Amino acid sequence: MTETVTNTNDATADVKETKDQINENSKEETKDTTETQTAVNEVAASAAAPTPVAPKGCRNPHYEKDIVYLFQFSRTPAIVSVSPFCLKVETWLRLAGIKYENVDHKMKYKSKKGQLPFIELNGEEIADSTFIIKELCLRFGKDLDSTLDNNQKNISHAMISMIENHLLWVVNWWKIKYTDVMFKGYKINLQNFLGTRFPNSILNFFFKYKYRRVGLKKLKAHGIGVHTPEEIDQLGKNDLKVLSDMLGDKPYFFGDEPTNLDIVAFANLAQIYFVDKEVEYSLRDYLIENFSNLVGHVNRMKERCFPDWDDICKTLDMNAHIQKPASEEKEVKSKDEEKKAEKEGDKIVDDKIEKEKDVDKEIDENKDKDKEKDTNKEDSKDSK
Repeated sequence: MTETVTNTNDATADVKETKDQINENSKEETKDTTETQTAVNEVAASAAAPTPVAPKGCRNPHYEKDIVYLFQFSRTPAIVSVSPFCLKVETWLRLAGIKYENVDHKMKYKSKKGQLPFIELNGEEIADSTFIIKELCLRFGKDLDSTLDNNQKNISHAMISMIENHLLWVVNWWKIKYTDVMFKGYKINLQNFLGTRFPNSILNFFFKYKYRRVGLKKLKAHGIGVHTPEEIDQLGKNDLKVLSDMLGDKPYFFGDEPTNLDIVAFANLAQIYFVDKEVEYSLRDYLIENFSNLVGHVNRMKERCFPDWDDICKTLDMNAHIQKPASEEKEVKSKDEEKKAEKEGDKIVDDKIEKEKDVDKEIDENKDKDKEKDTNKEDSKDSK
């Protein structure tokens, strides 16, 4: 009897334990189901959320959040930008470590102010290099002048004003007055620069006509256009001396780290220094011969901000700083090889044409000699 009761109690305990296990499993299943449903709801909500609508007039409607899209001039084989203002903004972006992309628009777009450069940030347009940098400083908390005291900031402001409102116009005068020389100096190919198939001869004619006509008006309005070439050249030399005296033997204008003044100085001095050496330019020669510290500053800024400078000038890639997929790199490489082969092919054809011309010339000369001989023979017969 006692054994039966014990067995019954054990059976009852087993049943109870089994029920508890079932209840526990049921709770876990319910919990798992709830978590799965929550995840599904989150995905559905995310999919249903409206995508940000680009503001009217936004030229890059498929933008990524907080990526700066920079609209500027095309690259050239001599310098990454023929515009000191465009080079200023891109240098600042690189030095500040802001993520950005160049929009390869082949000069089709201008800002609402009619300027280049301009940027789009989260669908909003910001124009003028000074206002671009000021706005980006506020939004990203990147102030390159934060270590300067008030006196240094005042000096920086005065020096930047001298560069952008005086030295820049000395260089602009040279670019506008000697457009042909400027094209050679920066190795500008308008077909690549503007992204068109029109012959360069036609493009050069119309571009130079418009560029010079508009540019000469601006030079006259500014006031620098009324001076003689010698006077303008001297004004530029005076500005270079001021910059050289202030820089001294320091790596940067205010010490060991670059500030906004270094960026502006680099962007403008680069327009002088990187003019091709085969092209005559007195201000470049004066800079190299007399101000080795400024030359050092230009190269120092180039190496720090544009370690890919040579690659950019070689490939004319607007976004050499962005890592590309392997397939795209292969495509770029194949295009470069294709261009190289095309140039070599053109050279072979040109050589062949020259040889044929030489042969034709030689044949013509031989014919003339034969005619001359025949004429001489006839004259000698007549004389007899």
